[in-house]
Amino acid sequence: MREKIARMPSREPPLNAVRVFVAAGRQLSFTRAAAELHVTHGAVSRQIRSLEKFLGVALFERRIRQVALTAEGQQFYAEVEPALAQINAAARALARPAAGRAAVRINVRPSFALRWLIPRLPDFVERYPDIEPQVVTSTRPPGQEAEGFDVAVRRGLEGWHPAMQVHPFLEDEVLVVGAPALFAMQPLEDVRGLASHVLLSAKTRKSDWDDWRRHFGAPRARPAGRLQFDHLHFVMQAAVDGLGLALAPASLLAHDLESKRLQAGLPEMRMPLTRYYYGLAPGASPEARCVTEWFEEMRRAQRRAGSVD
Repeated sequence: MREKIARMPSREPPLNAVRVFVAAGRQLSFTRAAAELHVTHGAVSRQIRSLEKFLGVALFERRIRQVALTAEGQQFYAEVEPALAQINAAARALARPAAGRAAVRINVRPSFALRWLIPRLPDFVERYPDIEPQVVTSTRPPGQEAEGFDVAVRRGLEGWHPAMQVHPFLEDEVLVVGAPALFAMQPLEDVRGLASHVLLSAKTRKSDWDDWRRHFGAPRARPAGRLQFDHLHFVMQAAVDGLGLALAPASLLAHDLESKRLQAGLPEMRMPLTRYYYGLAPGASPEARCVTEWFEEMRRAQRRAGSVD
């Protein structure tokens, strides 16, 4: 044991380089990552190279006009993206708002924060530069939260405090998704093809595949395998990494589908889900109402698009 401890590296990974890596991995582009972080393309490249040197592995495949995560890069991204998001959320929750800026605490579930809210926050910050959004993640119903918040988002009408103003938000549906490379190797032409795939699920949503089969009257069949994860965002990342097929809410898939990290299988078979609602805490500030106005604009944009974003 002493020998193993002595051989452990004494240095911690360069956290700024990790932050740059997450942005580049999310965008799958050094140029777009540089724009997101307000730095140069060269600065992104240098940070990625320093991280690869530290880890001793290549994280990206450099191609003409684009980059792609290596297998090691995909594994590292799956671990550090949610961890970095949690660190950022914790820092925002504790930090005092900057002078002249009003803070609004937004309470959401972790998967919703990672896959819907955080990717859209730059738009909110641009529209409302005098408001500091502080994202707080929780899996408890809003009515059971001990921590204070200004706005909350949850599915359904259960668990809300009676004093809260609750409004309908996003309609949603669930669909089968997987990595494009996985579908290329093992096409999914009809529901019987599910038997040839590994099915991914979350501990918090164990019955999703059975509910989906019952909804469409699909026959039960033993899949090639099953993998279970603690949370839905891990399931979606596992699907991105080609580990199997996932049932995922369309509301959380927009960026993965647009970037072609995920592809819909059996796209016509979409099962409706309980819609999202947002709630305002009693005595909500004008700044909190700006958040809900922004939510309403996102909802109208979804309707204009004609499908769940």
